Amino acid sequence: MPQKSPSLPQKNRYRVFGNMALVVPKELDELEKPFSLHSPKPFEIRLQVPDLRVPIRNFLRTREVGEFLSGALAGAMTKAVLAPLETIRTRLVVGVGSKNITGSFIEIIEQQGWQGLWAGNGINMLRIIPTQAIELGTFECVKRTMTSAQEKWKQIEGPKLQIGHVNVNFSLSWVSPVAVAGAAAGIVSTLACHPLEVLKDRLTVSPDIYPSLSIAISKIYKDGGVGAFYAGLSPTLVGMLPYSTCYYFMYEKLKKSYCQSKKKKSLNRPEMLVVGALAGFTASTISFPLEVARKRLMVGALQGKCPPNMVAALAEVIRDEGLTGLYRGWGASCLKVMPASGITWTFYEAWKDMLLVEKRIL
Repeated sequence: MPQKSPSLPQKNRYRVFGNMALVVPKELDELEKPFSLHSPKPFEIRLQVPDLRVPIRNFLRTREVGEFLSGALAGAMTKAVLAPLETIRTRLVVGVGSKNITGSFIEIIEQQGWQGLWAGNGINMLRIIPTQAIELGTFECVKRTMTSAQEKWKQIEGPKLQIGHVNVNFSLSWVSPVAVAGAAAGIVSTLACHPLEVLKDRLTVSPDIYPSLSIAISKIYKDGGVGAFYAGLSPTLVGMLPYSTCYYFMYEKLKKSYCQSKKKKSLNRPEMLVVGALAGFTASTISFPLEVARKRLMVGALQGKCPPNMVAALAEVIRDEGLTGLYRGWGASCLKVMPASGITWTFYEAWKDMLLVEKRIL
């Protein structure tokens, strides 16, 4: 019976091309075979995108973001309700039309209809949302930072300076964190959003010259370049310091004093409305002459004459109208500032409760 020859290792294969035969190594021949359904793939590239949902959700739930959003929402809701008072107040301050609230109201209705009461309200909403968000967010952040710095300074007893036999102790206890935070809030928000304030005033005072936002932007830029959007910035900053400082200081002081007298931890919504209104009234009364000068500088170009600086604007008002001219429109201003201030604080605290305490939305 013939025996089978032992199996030999598989030799290289031949490939025939015409009259030529090419030796193909076994390894290369195996690579050329198509992969079967069960054979493993030689390599695989996977691109894995990191899951950012949790970090984003945690960021949105931070205290700073919650305060920022609360300020934006409170400002938007307040301005939507009180836009007619803002329109009348601006006309009285800059000296356009009637010199009293009722007369100005009637003039707007006769000339522009009911929609005239909301003239410039679109840009006003675009202005107030970032302004209020930046202002209240800055106030809360600086107040916490200053309070923390005072506590740390007190623990280390602060730096000391010795001059001969005299020791001088430096202390931050005399600095009010609320006052510093209020001043910082006013300055930061003004620097960031002043061009929107200029646009809002132009659209409110002269809707015939500036019928739309795009036309107002192009015309202001054509007349004065980028600097025209910052007209009246210096008096705005000067006027903002006493107003913003007094406004936040009075609100915090009144709130704290009232809670201590009633032995309670926080105000309810009606109490916030009243305390906020009183704070706005006090701050507006103190800084109103500077507000008159600021408005004159911002819209003076519309009447063909613009005072060179704030002092000149104040002198012009006193010369033309006497000292009482410095408070022209003060009644309309209080009529607008008091409810606006009270409503803003009420909405702001309510949104903070929802976003930060109860976490209903974020």
